[in-house]
Amino acid sequence: MEKKSTATRTAHCLVLAFPAHGHINPLLQFSKLLVHQGVRVTFVTTIFHAKIMQKVPPSIALETISDGFDEVGLAGAVSLKAYAENFWEVGPLTFGKLLEKLGRSKDEHVDCVVYDSFFPWALDVAKRFGIVGAAYLTQNMTVNSIYYHVHTGKLQVPLIQHEFSLPTLPKLQPQDLPTFFLTYERKQFLLQYPVAQFSNIEKADWILCNTFYEMDKEIIDWIMEIWPKFRSIGPNIPSFFLDKQYEDDQDYGVTEFKRDECIEWLDDKPKGSVVYVSFGSIATFNKEQMEEIGCCLKECSHYYLWVVRKSEETNLPKDFEKKTEKGFVVRWCSQLKVLAHEAIGCFVTHCGWNSTLETLCLGVPIIAIPFWSDQSTNAKLMEDVWKMGIRAPFDDKKVVRRDALKHCIREIMEFEKGNEMKNNANQWRTLAIKAVKSGGSSHQNILEFINSLFYLECRARF
Repeated sequence: MEKKSTATRTAHCLVLAFPAHGHINPLLQFSKLLVHQGVRVTFVTTIFHAKIMQKVPPSIALETISDGFDEVGLAGAVSLKAYAENFWEVGPLTFGKLLEKLGRSKDEHVDCVVYDSFFPWALDVAKRFGIVGAAYLTQNMTVNSIYYHVHTGKLQVPLIQHEFSLPTLPKLQPQDLPTFFLTYERKQFLLQYPVAQFSNIEKADWILCNTFYEMDKEIIDWIMEIWPKFRSIGPNIPSFFLDKQYEDDQDYGVTEFKRDECIEWLDDKPKGSVVYVSFGSIATFNKEQMEEIGCCLKECSHYYLWVVRKSEETNLPKDFEKKTEKGFVVRWCSQLKVLAHEAIGCFVTHCGWNSTLETLCLGVPIIAIPFWSDQSTNAKLMEDVWKMGIRAPFDDKKVVRRDALKHCIREIMEFEKGNEMKNNANQWRTLAIKAVKSGGSSHQNILEFINSLFYLECRARF
């Protein structure tokens, strides 16, 4: 994107993110795009999460609100339900106080609130102050559409136990839906929570989504009949790994740089020879599943790089060596740098939306082991619609056995099907880059949104 002059353009955007990596990373990346176009951005997260965020880009201001657990965060709540209920009570009050504080200064005047759609109350607060509200959807449009149909009553729960259809979506089995459908009778709140995103979304001035038009043409054309102000503005990943418009934009910007030993380890490996295994920051597999994965990696004939959080290390197989010529187990790595490395041949992943987008944008085939939430739906799309990977089969105990995973690895790393998946992934990568480059669908949508902010700022001044 071409950087615009900021001499007379000082539109101020407040960006409110749910305190989790899968929400903060894309919203922070979108914030950086706004800054590059001359928009002033204040990023807002919870008091607790601000403490554990080691940094934000220097061009972005940081403010906080309370979730009611300022010292301990989500870990201090007895349940996710209790956390959300408390947050929904305290959050709007403290967010309102923040807007009131900023509104006292002409220089701090907020023109627009971009809010994580998981916070529908943020729109109500913004409107109370007469501020434009833009919902930001962090999940893909198939998942959003599924939840929207529950909201409108077109998709009933509990589910029927056979294949069904929804407008513009592929045919779906119950197991293709977010896991909250399958646990509804025991934990209704888990489904009610994401469905609530759409409780007031029609009142938003803009509805933005971290996807791109070429990936979701039919759904976007359909949804724009319902929400005319919907715009796809993704993929929101660092520019260096996508359009390279900003060469210094090489990470999301919320963690301090760490020396990446695994990159040095990968440098010695042949092209396309390494299986990369990582399940994000939330997915936690039991000891049985971890042992099956570990034994598979030891027994298969390919190199592997496996990210295992410190809290999970006790679930590794007994006497499992963390660094050998064949394999390397690390607690952390720069996932984008790893996926961009030519030594990577495939990615064994939980299929979170951020990881899925990153993989697609870097042209790497996937083996999916979904854990919860939208990951099953992402895996369905990846295998049957985008055709850039395969889902590893579970047994009756919901465990992916070593032989099953070994077969998936061989299918991608050794057989012609793997080349087909790689080609498909590279085609999606090409389309993603085209979308964010000058004149592309996402680029045009972002400029349209930004121009509306400058109009608001000019109107406020005159």
